[in-house]
Amino acid sequence: MHSGGGSGSTISVGDERAFRSEDTFLAPTLFLVIDCGRPATRPARYSLADVDAVEIGRGTARSAVRDMAGSKRRLVLRVPDHRVSQAHASVTRVGDRWMLKDAGSKNGTVRNGVAQASALLEDGDLLELGYTFFMFRSAVSMADSDPIDLDLAEHSAQFPELLTLFPPLGRKLTALESVAPSTLPVMILGETGTGKEQVARALHRMSRRHGAMVPINCGSLPANLIESELFGYRKGAFSGAVEDRPGLISAADHGTLFLDEIGDMPLATQVTFLRVLQEREVLPIGARKPIAVDFRAVAATHRDLHARVASGEFRGDLLARIGAFTLTLPPLRARREDLGLLVATMLHRIAPGDAERLVIRREAARLLFRYDWPFNIRELEKSLSAALHLAGDGVIDAKHFPESMVSACAGGMTVPTVGEERGGRPLTEDDALRLEQLIALFSEHRGNISAVARAMGKPRVQVQRWIRRYRLDPKAFNR
Repeated sequence: MHSGGGSGSTISVGDERAFRSEDTFLAPTLFLVIDCGRPATRPARYSLADVDAVEIGRGTARSAVRDMAGSKRRLVLRVPDHRVSQAHASVTRVGDRWMLKDAGSKNGTVRNGVAQASALLEDGDLLELGYTFFMFRSAVSMADSDPIDLDLAEHSAQFPELLTLFPPLGRKLTALESVAPSTLPVMILGETGTGKEQVARALHRMSRRHGAMVPINCGSLPANLIESELFGYRKGAFSGAVEDRPGLISAADHGTLFLDEIGDMPLATQVTFLRVLQEREVLPIGARKPIAVDFRAVAATHRDLHARVASGEFRGDLLARIGAFTLTLPPLRARREDLGLLVATMLHRIAPGDAERLVIRREAARLLFRYDWPFNIRELEKSLSAALHLAGDGVIDAKHFPESMVSACAGGMTVPTVGEERGGRPLTEDDALRLEQLIALFSEHRGNISAVARAMGKPRVQVQRWIRRYRLDPKAFNR
């Protein structure tokens, strides 16, 4: 963490390598991503690192209780969904894998759009219990400082733009809050539509600077008006200057100067900005003395600035000046765990006062999680806003989303996974029990097929048939 001014050193959270550090560990995690009956309720996250089983059922309110007594450590989850049975399903550790089992529920358990009595879970699987959707992640980067369970429905969201269920991003956003009161320049990176300006505005509010946040689109500054737009001018400085006009930089005095798409800034303008950042003063056209300006610089771009420095399109000294604290926002397709959270935040903004009465049908929710969102959060908000207006009764269905989105997902969610037969048929109860036994024995004997065959009293060839049938990989247990 950095505080104060100056160029400092770059702190980056752009990819999984940056997320992992010596004080982090990988943990299986279950995300409650959306309650379709209450989509405006923010979701939750539960670590499975210290439990052997998760039991999910209906309750009067959402709750998570860890029962660590006895031989089997349990996490008991309750959700206020009347379509969920009192004992609906379980997720149980089997070796180094996790198995989903329906507990004889009334409405069944759905995995990736297919009803299943039992299945081995894969990373990213989407589970439906009634109108409540969960997502399983096999290895989430966690730190000791991260809460074991995080229920955002109980969180007072002063800055909803900075909420996330994704722990690595959450740690970085927490660091951003820490540097907010300082004058440290901040660089926000990410694809178009990932919410860079929203984060910049939240940073400005957190900074408590009493000036304005002034956005400048660096790629659209007209070359012949750059100086007058940025620095302002004095009356009579040129033909048409009939009054004093402060420039954009002066307008950000005691506030935040937001340099949007700084990667598109012309080289000549980069020189000008570098001087302003160094001297903290501007000279309006026609003025004799420079004017001191106190501002916090926040820049954003979807460009790879290091590549542009290497190609000579961006100044390295300017990058060093503005990149003291760097935050990279991942694309929406890489943070599907936050889809329900983003939907909840948008519903409160799009439909204030009505958000709590809205419903999203399961088919529509599947579409949300199946779609790749090439234009990220911006596309999600536009699609959700349009769907909300088309759903006159407050019930959002798949047909209310854009046709291009529905067409892109026409193939459905069914995916071949370990734990299904090759024909894609769900496991029977006998299959599930045999599969559980096989996984436990392969874990015990570190993938040795002959040892597993002896333990089961079966010929080696029979075990090999089961390996093919259930698509198991014995080598995965040899570690």
